[in-house]
Amino acid sequence: MTDRPPSSFATRRLAVIVAGAIAGVAVGLGGVYGIAALTGNAGGDSPCRPALETAGKVAPFARGEVAAVTIAKRGLEVPNLAFQDGAGKPMTLADWRGRTVLLNLWATWCVPCRKEMPSLDALQTRLGGPGFEVVTVNIDTRDADKPKAWLKEVGVSKLAYYADPAAKTFQDLKSVGRAFGMPTTLLIDPKGCEIGTIAGPAEWASDDAIKLIQAAIKQ
Repeated sequence: MTDRPPSSFATRRLAVIVAGAIAGVAVGLGGVYGIAALTGNAGGDSPCRPALETAGKVAPFARGEVAAVTIAKRGLEVPNLAFQDGAGKPMTLADWRGRTVLLNLWATWCVPCRKEMPSLDALQTRLGGPGFEVVTVNIDTRDADKPKAWLKEVGVSKLAYYADPAAKTFQDLKSVGRAFGMPTTLLIDPKGCEIGTIAGPAEWASDDAIKLIQAAIKQ
């Protein structure tokens, strides 16, 4: 067995202690930085801070028929989606700035989408107005007349017709992690920021849904 010289041993030991101290400081700073980063992403002074405050007030109403709504935890400015109205006029989500919007993407080939359309129509009938609108965007890529005919057939009449034949709206939402299947629905505040999102259908004419939307509109 060979003994290390005392001076060499002490030097190595000191190096280990110093390295450990530096690592500890780095971890501590990393933790603080991580918290700061999360806090910053959570809204800070960004345009979406009001939406997060609204989300906090809406959260208790995400239950029952709308329990699947995921309430926003971080500020997300929804992409300025582009589509067209029933006459083919170009529109973007920015056209609804100043109003709370329930944005819904649907298609006639989507069975759950067809099932929930009458309830979205009923929601628009009950709460639609200067401060709120249900905006449903059809993303059928073939036979542009089919969606209009289907809506008329099932008696959906209060919803304005909007369409995106290229289905780019779905891809744009998917790029920010807000579209994985159909239907996709987002509750958006007057500044264009996410309040909540739901993947799949919901009973939008239910008392649960009405209370949730009313909580969002009141803010």
